[in-house]
Amino acid sequence: MFLTISTTGDAQNPATDLGFLLHKHPEKTQAFSTSHGTAHVFYPEATEERCTVALLLEVDPVALVRRGKGKGRGGAPDAALAQYVNDRPYAASSLLAVALSAVFSSAMRGVCNARPERAGRPLPLRVEVPALPARGGADLVRALFEPLGWTVSVTPVPLDVRFPDWGDSRYVQLVLEASDGTLTLGEALRHLYVLLPVLDDAKHYWVSPDEVDKLLRAGEGWLASHPEQELITSRYLARRWSLTREARERLELVRLADADDTDVEEIDNAVDESTDTEERPVPLAVRRRDAILAALTAAGSAKVLDLGCGQGQLVQELLKDARFTEIVGLDVSMRALTVASRRLKLDRMGERRAERVTLLQGSLAYTDKRLKGYDAAVLSEVIEHLDVERLPALEYAVFGSARPRTVLVTTPNVEYNVRWETLPAGHARHGDHRFEWSREEFRGWARSVAERHGYGVEFAPVGDDDSEVGPPTQMAVFTRTAAPADHTTRAEKKEARAA
Repeated sequence: MFLTISTTGDAQNPATDLGFLLHKHPEKTQAFSTSHGTAHVFYPEATEERCTVALLLEVDPVALVRRGKGKGRGGAPDAALAQYVNDRPYAASSLLAVALSAVFSSAMRGVCNARPERAGRPLPLRVEVPALPARGGADLVRALFEPLGWTVSVTPVPLDVRFPDWGDSRYVQLVLEASDGTLTLGEALRHLYVLLPVLDDAKHYWVSPDEVDKLLRAGEGWLASHPEQELITSRYLARRWSLTREARERLELVRLADADDTDVEEIDNAVDESTDTEERPVPLAVRRRDAILAALTAAGSAKVLDLGCGQGQLVQELLKDARFTEIVGLDVSMRALTVASRRLKLDRMGERRAERVTLLQGSLAYTDKRLKGYDAAVLSEVIEHLDVERLPALEYAVFGSARPRTVLVTTPNVEYNVRWETLPAGHARHGDHRFEWSREEFRGWARSVAERHGYGVEFAPVGDDDSEVGPPTQMAVFTRTAAPADHTTRAEKKEARAA
């Protein structure tokens, strides 16, 4: 990837001041390591009359594949070769935009201690990008840059000069000129930082919520009023609808503040949090997770099993607390585990954090040696999804075989169902519930399990404890006290051990 920025000058304002503005000496060739390769900065020419800086980004395709873990352009499992053979080393893209930000960060902010008066002064600038992917063609390139004060020259690159009938490729040669001195160097760099990936219409790294802040910082002073704002925000944020909406709402506040010649804070004052006394109910699922986390903390558990982890909500909460040093999520559904992996962002998680969590496929109807040696096991809203005749197998797999020091079991309290106005009489809370127990039924089951396997058990409400029908969710906290008094039948053991 290659890009040059040129300016002109005279004896009073030499063009070589470009080196001060960029914090890169014209007489040196410098190399900078980036997450995707090496960025080289050098000056093909540097005189009082004309100075040109070049940024050459050498992309390492192997590092790009490893960092992206198979994602991005050419990352499909059935296109393995395309991960290594593609346009990334040659065409300007989000990778070059990231390099611009990393290498010329001070210049992009308009900071120059050596020449502060030049940093805020417009310069005669010329930017050349020999190979730029432009999804939308030359017309879109002009629509993006011309409203910003650039004179735009776009030359489409043919697919093959030997076969003109094949037409043009999606690449163009781009030349931008601000010869009338309307733009500062910082403004020019911010335009390139935003619009290069917009034209490529691809981001080669994960687009997280902080990308909105990056976009608004780089777009300060021009993006709010740009006629193509909607397209820019959508493409820059990889068409993530929630992030795009947030960016547009914040840009609209900026536009309104500029129109009223006031601050954004004065415009965005519709909600006064100090006087907002409305109480919003905390969802039962959140209160359930809070109760589980409190019980695990009270038990001093560090190594935790989430049995029947589903889509990983509890695993995600456990990861936030460094006291839980080893977390295993187990579920019979591979689809649920795939969703959990995406929720946890396992493919982008840091190495130390990733070492704390494991997702396993398995069934609680069978014993599993992988589940031994843990401090605690959680079965949150799990047992009601099993047929009653399968519960003894689960009991033996968890309490008889794995035998963690602490076991937490939560399940709906059927008596509370009358308080759900939208739940028809006689219906379970979920279509997959095979049963829902009353408080007496749940306690009877829990006490028999505890006695059979050498555990003590206590009970705690989850949610508001109604004086007539009890809490919406009931929790049993099992604590291992002794060796089990094994009353499990031979048939039940055989069923549990059959894998």
